[in-house]
Amino acid sequence: MQYKFWCCLILFVALAGSLRAQQQPAAKQPEAAEAWTWEQVRERFELNNTTLLAARLNIDELKAQEITAHLRPNPEFTLSADGTQVAPSRGVWQPFAGTFVSPGVSYLFERRNKRGLRYEAARQSTAIGLAQQSDTERTLLFNLRGAFVGVLQAKAVLRLAQSNLEYYDRILKISRDRFQGGDISHIDLDRLELQRLQYESDLQTALVSLRTTKINLLALLDDHRPVDSFDVEGVFDFGEDLLAPEEYRKDALTARPDLRAAALSVQQAKTNYQLAEANGSADPTLGAWFTHNGSFNNPDALNTIGVSVSIPLRIFDTNQGEKLRTKIDINRNEKLRQGVETQVYSDVDSAYATLNSNIELLKPYKRQYLEQAVRVRDTVFFSYQHGGAALLDFLNAESEYRAVQLSYVNLVGAYLTAAAQMNLAVGREVIQ
Repeated sequence: MQYKFWCCLILFVALAGSLRAQQQPAAKQPEAAEAWTWEQVRERFELNNTTLLAARLNIDELKAQEITAHLRPNPEFTLSADGTQVAPSRGVWQPFAGTFVSPGVSYLFERRNKRGLRYEAARQSTAIGLAQQSDTERTLLFNLRGAFVGVLQAKAVLRLAQSNLEYYDRILKISRDRFQGGDISHIDLDRLELQRLQYESDLQTALVSLRTTKINLLALLDDHRPVDSFDVEGVFDFGEDLLAPEEYRKDALTARPDLRAAALSVQQAKTNYQLAEANGSADPTLGAWFTHNGSFNNPDALNTIGVSVSIPLRIFDTNQGEKLRTKIDINRNEKLRQGVETQVYSDVDSAYATLNSNIELLKPYKRQYLEQAVRVRDTVFFSYQHGGAALLDFLNAESEYRAVQLSYVNLVGAYLTAAAQMNLAVGREVIQ
């Protein structure tokens, strides 16, 4: 009876524990990291990057300077008093009896369209600023694209390291079974297990690299979220189709913002020269005033008005220095524009050569080398498993496979970086 009692008690406790476990809520699974596409990363970058936001504020400052350049000269108001007696005369001293007050207004009239030229030069400064801001954005986007590609490459290397370790663990399991069956020696098993250290090291290095690249990308986005909650997704592959170099050159000439800024600088230099020529001319100042009881020649003229015109005599200073400087500046900016155009051609040709070289290197990998590396590894392992190959042959084949796979991943990363370099050289995304 006691035996039955204790069995029932144990069964009851077990059933109660099972019911409690079923009633308890399941443990909360960690949320998956949010994966952003390149479009989402770029949008976040354009909204948050402090360098880009500061460059945009510079445009607002330039537009404010347009308002200043378009302002007209302010009129001047003058108020003068005269006729106050300062000393007694013939025993009479009435200091304010003859005092009169004369208000007046004057205005500077600018000739030869000075105000219009100033406004045009300010508008051209804004256009140059916009082009320079686009050029800043072009460079920053290249850095952002490089960081984005770095994360994709680090993820690909991590997947490769995990796959290699899982494959090698299966080999170790088979090898341990073979050792238990007396098929291989203890020293061979030890050498196989020691080789696993390399795959563990590859995995840890890949984990650190992925975390570091994510941190770099978040810094460019000015985002302070935890690294583990952030991820990116995108195509990590290469394309074989390229346009002719002349097509990329043509696109660059129309899309490069630094070349556009250089051309606008030439136009602004010409406007500044026209303004310097206009500033060498004389601008008259017209004035008018009113006087009550102020005419000494006509005692009956109690209320009088007067007018004046003031014209500076530009005899010695005709703005010669500024005219010469702005004329020289036209030639200087033209030389700079030619230099930028030469740099555009150089950037496009260099990026094209690098990109084409990466494609030529990647083609045989995809067509032949990757498949061969897998076939050689599996064949040598099969042969080693059945005693047809030495352990050293298998380890060499495994090492060669790992090297080929890693080289392919790094070449794809280099291709994507070269594609970003081509986009940078052209000034817009011509290769996705």
